[in-house]
Amino acid sequence: MTTLTQTPGGTGTPTPGPRTYADYSRPFWQRVVLSREFAVIALLIAAIVYSRSQVDYFSGPQTMYYLFRDSASILLLALPMTAIIVTGEIDLSVASTVGLTSVAFGMLHVDAGLSVVVAALVAIAIGALCGAFNGFLVAYVGLPSIAVTIGTLALFRGIAAGLLGTESRTDFPDSWTDLAKERIIEDQPYPMILIPFVVLAVLFALLLHFSPFGRGVYEIGLNDEAAHFTGVDVARTKAILFVLAGTVAGFVGIYTTLVTGVARAENSVGLELQVIAAVLLGGVSIFGGRGALPGVIAGVLLIGVIQRAMLLNGQTINVINIVIGVLLVLSVMSTSLLALGRNVVSASKGARSSGRSSDSAGKRSLS
Repeated sequence: MTTLTQTPGGTGTPTPGPRTYADYSRPFWQRVVLSREFAVIALLIAAIVYSRSQVDYFSGPQTMYYLFRDSASILLLALPMTAIIVTGEIDLSVASTVGLTSVAFGMLHVDAGLSVVVAALVAIAIGALCGAFNGFLVAYVGLPSIAVTIGTLALFRGIAAGLLGTESRTDFPDSWTDLAKERIIEDQPYPMILIPFVVLAVLFALLLHFSPFGRGVYEIGLNDEAAHFTGVDVARTKAILFVLAGTVAGFVGIYTTLVTGVARAENSVGLELQVIAAVLLGGVSIFGGRGALPGVIAGVLLIGVIQRAMLLNGQTINVINIVIGVLLVLSVMSTSLLALGRNVVSASKGARSSGRSSDSAGKRSLS
């Protein structure tokens, strides 16, 4: 945002001002329709309509089932990642946490003989501890989150590889692996994993958009020092978000293990980049303070639709990655271009206002 300050000579000079909430003086329909979230949702609808009409087999129940099932891990991890990026931080270690909890789950069940439920709960607790470790270093030690989570990305993956090496664990009960791949309704394209996702999405939406905690998250992203002086516990808020990210990553580790039937250290390698790409594509500002969950969910599904449609058209994974990468770069550029446009408009309005003031002062002096 740009504010206008008056110089002693009476001319207006645009100077960088503090980042603030959206301009609520605009009508509600403009705040909705002219938002990044609405644009992503519109793109998702257009991509679905085009794919259903132009891509063979896209509209079949099998295609949609695998689209939802393959996107489930990204959808789940994107929920806490959205809140973390809104604060101006980032967590690059979520995929490594998924791999570590997958290994822990497999070893606890297969090697130690614990039941699936107990092994899953312990693995999720390990994920929460990983998140707490990140949160402590970022929130209380004051280290940059990108540096911390790059380090723990390697650390957690290294622990997983050290525990299991190149081996894997596959002896999981058929009832649990079948449940992970089950559909909510027979012959419908909705996998069972959508139920916990919807529950978590509602909880995160209430937490982020309809609670004092969520308002504190946005205040931290806009200006963490100002948030501190308004009573927001910045360190505690950030620590909680990293713990939530680790907890959800633990759950994703269980899901990934059961849906593939394999626990290994390489599970979900590179998934963190897909999660961050979807969050940024969904309208969340990498600088913090901006973003909403509906746009993020639409961003995840948009990437999934594009990938599935291109695969059905026979495109290679390299071409798909190029298209997704270009789309992500354009989405990030659009934020900067829009901000630049608003600054130019504000500066122009300020200059015209200053010019009118100078003309009025000149006429009064002549009279």
